[in-house]
Order: sequence, then structure tokens, then C-alpha cells
Amino acid sequence: MGDLVIETRELTKLFAGFTAVQDVNLQVRRGSIHALIGPNGAGKTTVFNLLTKFLPPSRGRILYDGRDVTGAKPADLARQGMVRSFQISATFPHLSVRENVRIALQRVLGTSFHFWRSETSLDALNERADELIEAVGLAGQASSTAAELPYGRKRALEIATTLALEPRIMLLDEPTAGMGHEDVGRITELIRKVAHDRTVLMVEHNLSVVADLSDVITVMQRGRILAEGSYEEVSGNPEVREAYMGTGHA
Repeated sequence: MGDLVIETRELTKLFAGFTAVQDVNLQVRRGSIHALIGPNGAGKTTVFNLLTKFLPPSRGRILYDGRDVTGAKPADLARQGMVRSFQISATFPHLSVRENVRIALQRVLGTSFHFWRSETSLDALNERADELIEAVGLAGQASSTAAELPYGRKRALEIATTLALEPRIMLLDEPTAGMGHEDVGRITELIRKVAHDRTVLMVEHNLSVVADLSDVITVMQRGRILAEGSYEEVSGNPEVREAYMGTGHA
């Protein structure tokens, strides 16, 4: 159990008689980059929503660091270090890069709702904010507004704000979606860098990114786990190849 950050046991979700996720037994090991892939409608995002408690399961259990968190609230899990990218992906477009990261740092310090404090009282957070901004390659744009950033750099800013929440495990939902080749490469390297001392679970459609980054890949189809293993193992699986036929993926 000590090596598992997340474990699900027979995790199932029903919607008005439709089974979106059925009997999913997922194990995410500490320090790994674990990818969840599959054709559209496979149930990947529903699993993410169940893990982060944005949906209640119809049955089954979710364990986080060995503790049963099936009934936990999303904010409770975030405070315990399970942070999902979309939870902080809505950057404030008219605030600077530094101000966006500083807001996330306020949550860690417990000062998010101290509206009566002057802006200068937050200057103590600037050093840590600038460290995070540099870590994601935005050091030269700390004073730029989020609205000025190209799409790929906005994703880097979102990762910086995720890191500000001091996650033990990061759940990234399609981190390279909608990006050009150059931005995909930049974000791929950034994920590799931030995963150095933490666990990453990601949903990703770009199979080149999956092959490049992932230690373990879980393939889903029609709400169930179809296969699991390294990229070489799952890409050579006839059932996986059949699942992707006609979906536009090689």
C-alpha cells in the first residue's frame, strides 16, 4: 500500500441507467507519470471527476495514500495535496503572471480571504512566486498580464499555479490539447521537470506525448480498463489497436 498514491476498487458510475465507468481498479504508484488514455467516450474524464470528488461514485471505493476518501469533498482532497489542473486553470486574464501565482500562494498560507489587507502586504509572496514562474519558463513575462500570453504559455502559467498549491499528486486533464508542435514540446518537458519529485496522473490524447512521458499507461474503453502497462506493451496489444481503429489515432 505504501507505494500507491491512488487506488480505486470496483469504481463505478451510472447516469440514468447508462454505465459511464464500470468496476475500474486503478493503481497509481508514487513518483510515477501515469497516463489514462482511450477513445472518446471511454470514461477517462469521468474517472478524473470521481477521483477528485466532482462526481460521487455509484459504488466502489477510492483510496488516497491508503486512506478511504470515497466520501471526501473536493476542497478536502486539494488541501491534502491532490490537485487537478482544471481546478486552477481559469487564470485571471487582467492580472499579471506574478499576481496569478501569488493568489494561489495565498491559499497555501491561508490568507485567501484577507481582503482588508493592503496589496503591499502580499509582497512577501513575490520571491516564491518568482521561483515558480522561473521554473515554468515565464521569468521574462512575470509582469505581463495573463491575457497577453500565447496559449501554450497560459498552460505553463496554470502549471505554476498548480505547483503553488504544493501538490503531492497532479491530475492533468489533456495538458497539451489545442497546442502547436513547439508548445507541445515545451509543455511535455515542463511536465517531466515538475514530475521529478511528485506523482502525475494525466489524461492525454496526444500519443506521442504519452509515449514520451509515461511510466505506466492505463487504456480505457467503454468505461472499463482494457489494458495496462508500458507504452510498448499497450501499443502492441491487439485489443488496444482495435479500440483505436477509426478514431484518428495510429
